Amino acid sequence: MQITTKASCLLLLSIAAALTGCASTQPKPYQGIESSTYLRPNDQSKRGHEPYAYTSNADWKRYSRFIMDPVTIYNGADNQFDAKITDEDKAELATYMQQQFEDKLEQRFKKESFPADGTLRIHVTLTGAKHTTKFFSTFTRMDLGGMPINTVQAIRGKEGLMTGSVSYAVEIYDASTNRLLKAYVDKQYPNALNMKATFGKLGASKRGIDKGADSLLAGLQ
Repeated sequence: MQITTKASCLLLLSIAAALTGCASTQPKPYQGIESSTYLRPNDQSKRGHEPYAYTSNADWKRYSRFIMDPVTIYNGADNQFDAKITDEDKAELATYMQQQFEDKLEQRFKKESFPADGTLRIHVTLTGAKHTTKFFSTFTRMDLGGMPINTVQAIRGKEGLMTGSVSYAVEIYDASTNRLLKAYVDKQYPNALNMKATFGKLGASKRGIDKGADSLLAGLQ
């Protein structure tokens, strides 16, 4: 596909803006979540994930069951939903997150309804989401100007150009004592070269939720 010099300049400006946005939208220790006072900068953060966290060094082998609270949507002033994410979009993402996280946890734990010894209670808060920019997100994975940047972003484990994302907080309690065992905030997004995730306004955010579910389970092994 060929584009004019003017169009090329506009695309480069858009790319620069997108990269700037990626650098300025990292998760926060959201003031409105219950574990906010526990969260600290995470020295073990990998490639920018879980920049704020708390852990009690719990023995996860003691736990064989889980209770999953309904996913809540964060309304604090420090939320990170972009202007094009509607209330309906938030509800859709929260419902999807509930299902994906429960399905993933059931690979390791038995789902429970009441607090008991050996049971975790997991509370997830959807704190932000960024929509995928229609057409341009796909275009930058095909165009010779965008592909090298997306390739570098993929190698670095960073966001692709004009692709959506999801931000959230996870709080894990001992269900029988209500003691906080672990908490963290995170931001997830698809691989920068994932073409499929560029289709649909919420496609990339949902792929981020899938990765977030994988990350949660891995952290409880």
